[in-house]
Amino acid sequence: MFEDERDDKIYNLIISNGIDKNNEYGQFSEKLFSKVEFLWKELISGDYSLAGESFYSKVDRIILLAGLYNDNKELFETLIDAGKKYDIPIVLVRPLGLEEVPEILEKNAATIVGWNANCIIDSVKDATELM
Repeated sequence: MFEDERDDKIYNLIISNGIDKNNEYGQFSEKLFSKVEFLWKELISGDYSLAGESFYSKVDRIILLAGLYNDNKELFETLIDAGKKYDIPIVLVRPLGLEEVPEILEKNAATIVGWNANCIIDSVKDATELM
């Protein structure tokens, strides 16, 4: 990689987690870590429904792992509401190997992406333009 190709912005992300029977969160994190030229950190709140403007004002993107939706609907609804309220783009990651996602997630996402690390990074960077 050439030095002028590096984007020095550090993206502050919320990544949906919770009940995760298939380790999608771990696999997703590995994808992000594999791209060393992409700088990011995860912002975590004990209870996203109680986190206020001071917390959400630091968030650049909300990443929703669609494969976790059925077991974590309340968390997803909270994050979708926060995305709307604080104008934070939502990047929806389709379940590994599947094309379909729940309609409620699709209609609230700025962009939908699969599990290719380069596509994920591009979607995170371009999500604001897609809103």
